[in-house]
Amino acid sequence: MSMARIGASGPARQSMAELVASFEPGMTVFLGGVSGESLALRDTLHAMPEKAAGVRFAGVFFPGINDGAYVSLHPQARQRAYFMSPAFRPSFLDGRVELLPVDYIGAWQDLASLDIDLAIVQTSPPDQAGQLNLGICHDFAPAAWARARRRVAHLNPAMPRTRGSSALRLDECDAVVDCEAPLLHYPAEPVDSAFARLAREAASVVRDGDTLQLGIGRMVAAVLEALRGHRGLRLHAGMATAAIEPLLDGGVIARRDAVTVGLALGDAGFYQRVAGDERFRFAPVSETHDVRRIAAIDNFVAINAALEVDLFGQVNCDTLGGQLVAGVGGMPAFAAAARLSPGGRAVFALLSSAAGGKRSRIVPQLGSGALVGAPRHVADIVVTEHGVADLRGASLVQRAQRLISIAAPDHRAALAEQWNDMCASL
Repeated sequence: MSMARIGASGPARQSMAELVASFEPGMTVFLGGVSGESLALRDTLHAMPEKAAGVRFAGVFFPGINDGAYVSLHPQARQRAYFMSPAFRPSFLDGRVELLPVDYIGAWQDLASLDIDLAIVQTSPPDQAGQLNLGICHDFAPAAWARARRRVAHLNPAMPRTRGSSALRLDECDAVVDCEAPLLHYPAEPVDSAFARLAREAASVVRDGDTLQLGIGRMVAAVLEALRGHRGLRLHAGMATAAIEPLLDGGVIARRDAVTVGLALGDAGFYQRVAGDERFRFAPVSETHDVRRIAAIDNFVAINAALEVDLFGQVNCDTLGGQLVAGVGGMPAFAAAARLSPGGRAVFALLSSAAGGKRSRIVPQLGSGALVGAPRHVADIVVTEHGVADLRGASLVQRAQRLISIAAPDHRAALAEQWNDMCASL
């Protein structure tokens, strides 16, 4: 294998094809996910699928953002995963996907203790001091990097240097791959009228000066749009998408270090913006999702999407029709921290119905196929496009009444009747 050296004692330099050729059966290989996924490495693996034979891939790949199904490269490949994805399902059914039912902190702890033979992390080129920058994705790489027996950096000139607490060093690398390649882009999400109405209700529970957590999706894009009239907001979250730009442009988020996130998702222009904007600071999951750190932030408001909420306040956030479609992600840490934060609020938002209005998403009780993402004591506030149900301090009956009041109007009478029947057996 031909290799050059970076300096007299620096790490070996190799091509992406040479790196992939070094894969051997029995290895566990960590790959960066979300916006940190190396598309050059992905494409090289797809061109050399035989090198995935017997390899176990590990990393946090997000449904709808990453394909991430490296397990599908070869019938003898395996993958350790933390979210279900449609691309994983065939390999999950034949036992080659190890799906861990954990949140973001659990995924961090797993990667920090996993025996990793090779960690491949996409970074900026080194600065004069030999520092590598994780750029737009600081989330899980430090956990795997610290644990790996062999460490390789994909030095990508397209990766901007960002302000953050995660720093890797060139002299920690066993090898580097110099390869300019596009970064993963995430398109803007369209917002329809139903999400706009939901967002207005969700924005009504946010006060000027609050620190927010939001995830990803059309609901989040709509809520950010609805917050344009607020002032003095901050963001502490797992990620920031380009939907935040109107709040930056309008001065809604104005202070230095007002945005602390693990990663950014958008296009090349957004990535350059977050690199040069002192309002942004990037940090690993061990910081962004640390319940103790977040709980120390006054007026922390966690706004997370739900798929169903029952009349007890239980939240299903990752199953549809009994089928697992994702995972709980960072929600448990953020919701727990919001309830401990002075003035904090744990908010869950969802459209009130599905299937063209035929199916209520406020349900009497979560069914046997639905998984409880947040138990009944966690949700402070539930929001639909029909209003806000504040569950804090409410009795069991009051909670049900408030949730019925924000259900789709056509389903309220049936929900009330079903609640009365359920009360008889409580």
